[in-house]
Amino acid sequence: MAQTIHVDVVSAEEAIFSGEAEFVVLPGESGELGIYPRHTPLITRIKPGAVRIKIPGQAQEEFVFVAGGLLEVQPDTVTVLADTAIRGSDLDEAKASTAKKLAEEALANRDSKIDYAAAQAELATAVAQLAAIARLRQKR
Repeated sequence: MAQTIHVDVVSAEEAIFSGEAEFVVLPGESGELGIYPRHTPLITRIKPGAVRIKIPGQAQEEFVFVAGGLLEVQPDTVTVLADTAIRGSDLDEAKASTAKKLAEEALANRDSKIDYAAAQAELATAVAQLAAIARLRQKR
């Protein structure tokens, strides 16, 4: 039997995933991180993107989109505290495309009184969500 690590992915709204995994891959602030059992302890911020969880005995990886947050790694536990987390099966391409378009329009309209940092964050999240949807389609 393969070694495993316990993984918890939670958002402010709900627990998205809790269980054993062979490994986890997610978008760290400095690049993509691969976490295996007995990993060195680590705390870092995560960027919007896909969290891939390899569950023992399953061919398909569990797929969760996160819109940023924090990652804590201990030798036997991985905890992803996401700002927003959406199961791969619940991702909505039309909604993400609309959010991207609205954020781009807000950034292009220099006369409006918008929060540019918030609009840029929304744009980054929408682009990451669309990339995650495309990646999920390739895996299937």
